[in-house]
Amino acid sequence: MTHRRQYNPLVRRQPAVAALLVAVMLGTGIRADAGPQAPARVPAPATAAPSSAARQMQIAFDLAYNLDHEQAAAVLEQGMRDHPDDAALPRAHATLTWLNLLFRRGMVLVENYLGPVSKDDVKVAAPPTAANSAFQTQVARSIALSEAQLKRRPNDPAAMFELGSALGLQASWSATIDGRVMGAFGAARRAYNLHERVMTASPQRVDAGLIVGTYRYLVASLILPARWLAYMAGFGGGKEKGLSLIQAAANYPSLSQTDARFALVLLYNREGRYPAAQAQLAELRRVYPRNRLLWLESGATYLRAGKPAEAEAILSEGLRMLAVDKRPRMLGEDGHWYYERGMARVRLRRAADAIADLTQALQYEQLGWVRARTYLELGKAADLAGNRQGAIAEYVKAQQAAVKAGDADAAAQARRYASAPYRGA
Repeated sequence: MTHRRQYNPLVRRQPAVAALLVAVMLGTGIRADAGPQAPARVPAPATAAPSSAARQMQIAFDLAYNLDHEQAAAVLEQGMRDHPDDAALPRAHATLTWLNLLFRRGMVLVENYLGPVSKDDVKVAAPPTAANSAFQTQVARSIALSEAQLKRRPNDPAAMFELGSALGLQASWSATIDGRVMGAFGAARRAYNLHERVMTASPQRVDAGLIVGTYRYLVASLILPARWLAYMAGFGGGKEKGLSLIQAAANYPSLSQTDARFALVLLYNREGRYPAAQAQLAELRRVYPRNRLLWLESGATYLRAGKPAEAEAILSEGLRMLAVDKRPRMLGEDGHWYYERGMARVRLRRAADAIADLTQALQYEQLGWVRARTYLELGKAADLAGNRQGAIAEYVKAQQAAVKAGDADAAAQARRYASAPYRGA
């Protein structure tokens, strides 16, 4: 039995458009003209004083992708003081603010973005005032500097790329943080057009294909009436064309390369191309060995592919990393790790081990849909252990939690297994 797609029901109406720059999981959106991506290495300390904006961007890039967010922010703040006219630095800082807020909300995993694509607005909690102010200040600064640069050099691909990237970031915040998907439309359309112009003016700049390809994929995923509206507004479509553009960006040595790889992890999971997603994750783990969430993503992808043994092994490795990592946790992170490994152990029919993990998961704070799924897996494990009465009690809790979280699929599964025992794959 393969792992069913599981996602935060609150994002079910939000995503793919909610990932207007689709590398929402961990990406920094750092500019692509700052030089080739460096090989994996221990991040430089935040006290380093590079002589160029490009070098500061590179250091911040490595720190951010290794989950050292505070150090990355310090490097970018120093960079903005050293290079006040560089539009990429405030954009990178704004992106880091966005990333940190998604992290604190527990919204940086693939599972949060596997729902159907929708253009509808959603109701979300207002962002903290300080984070919202910091983001708006820095993204406005980046846009203003980019607009001025483009006014001086109207046909400069680098100026077009920078402005398009800043506008894409603004659209992403609007969709994911404010819940205003339609409000993101104008900035998204302009970002798309600018990056299409980059590829026309400078065909070797395939890094611009990340935004263009992402929007093409999203438009192709919309229902027909919404798709026609997008076409009329100037967006192109085509899933395969979109994927090919992102793949080219992922193979291009630039500071957008990692963003493109994260985008492919998400899109390959959406398409059920799990070996391709694992290939990207393996490379990301190699380059960013301090990013423990890559191990969590890898385990979840193995589960979707119906490979619980591989999932259990890599999740166990990740849990060992987690135990010694004292840095801040994503909202609900500890409980999510044990939920995922518990689910793998249910699939392996290791009932006692699964119950231990799932019971441990409930000791931590969890997102509502994860808690509902944890109860569901506990019911399955109890059924495998021959404890039918205990299993029914867990299914009842799963259904109650699923209804509260708006997870109709989990509620349906709970009703099903309360009526007939779970027998395994």
